[in-house]
Amino acid sequence: MPGTTVRQQILARTRRIVVKVGTNAITDERGRLDTRVVRALARQIAEQIHAGVSVTLVASGAIGAGLGELDLASRPKSLPKLQAVAAVGQGQLMRAFHDALKRHDIRVAQVLLTRGDFENRARYLNIRHTLRALHEMHVLPILNENDAVAVDEIRFGDNDIIAAHVTNLLAADALILLTTVDGVLAEGKVLDVIEQVDTRTLALAETARSALGSGGMGSKLTAAGMVVLAGEAAVIANARTPNVLKKLLGGKNVGTIFVPARRKLSSRRRWIGQASRAAGQIVVDAGAAAALTQRGKSLLPSGIRSVVGQFEKGDTVAVLNEHGREIARGLSNYSAQQLRKIKGLKTAQIAKTLGQKSYDEAIHRNNLTLSC
Repeated sequence: MPGTTVRQQILARTRRIVVKVGTNAITDERGRLDTRVVRALARQIAEQIHAGVSVTLVASGAIGAGLGELDLASRPKSLPKLQAVAAVGQGQLMRAFHDALKRHDIRVAQVLLTRGDFENRARYLNIRHTLRALHEMHVLPILNENDAVAVDEIRFGDNDIIAAHVTNLLAADALILLTTVDGVLAEGKVLDVIEQVDTRTLALAETARSALGSGGMGSKLTAAGMVVLAGEAAVIANARTPNVLKKLLGGKNVGTIFVPARRKLSSRRRWIGQASRAAGQIVVDAGAAAALTQRGKSLLPSGIRSVVGQFEKGDTVAVLNEHGREIARGLSNYSAQQLRKIKGLKTAQIAKTLGQKSYDEAIHRNNLTLSC
């Protein structure tokens, strides 16, 4: 599908967007917040909100803002000091957006998140309820990872992935990733459209991370892939392109657009496949892999070759093919201990082996989301 067609059919008609802006996009060469860029972005967001578009902003830059406020020459190396700088900078970041948006009669709300907020189903749904309530009150939610308290075990590590989760959580029409480049580059040229995020696409990513930010093109491509797999569009564009949001939502040829999958995933499938953390792994044979990915079938115990880790009934597990590639995620109908006993067995043998049979399937197709 040509990029122009996608822009006209999707972006020009969108009513719900998630905008993510990176640290380097809103800071100057010294790492301080660039108030001119913040004001320009605020004006564009306000225009869209006043036009009836529901906007959610994911804004990086707390550490960069903290460096400026504390007059530090470089980013600290230790986690406690990074968290302290983020704690100082988060207030400055919010103040900058608050003051810039107040000029346009837009109120803002701060929402700080960690990985655990998305992995827990109840908290995941609560985030959605809160964001929707803010939108109903005509308030712009500004989200950021809670760097001041998060440790490696509960961190995403960059806001690109958070933005993708929020896009899927809200079933927003598009994720707009604003950065310091004009789009995804291939042989020195900006790609107009990417129809599928695969290993070749990911190879286009820059391996080096920025000096202030925590992400890079790799995380942006991953985030875009998550969104399009769920059935929504994604764009990577330059935050400093004049009126970039107006141009994008007007269907203009700006940035790189990612074509959404034809089938939209339900909210529950999005959570299972992308937000919940896998408690273990199930390795399946070639026949079972084909049944899952090509024919949309449930996973039966007969197709299981091995079980990795310890998990309980109802936990999310990753399903791997014989080559170790994740092909799906789902909610297990049995514990790891039970699956080890019935792997490779036919359905009729489950009750005899376990003493009872609660389900025919190890994972029912209604509780399964493909990863590719």
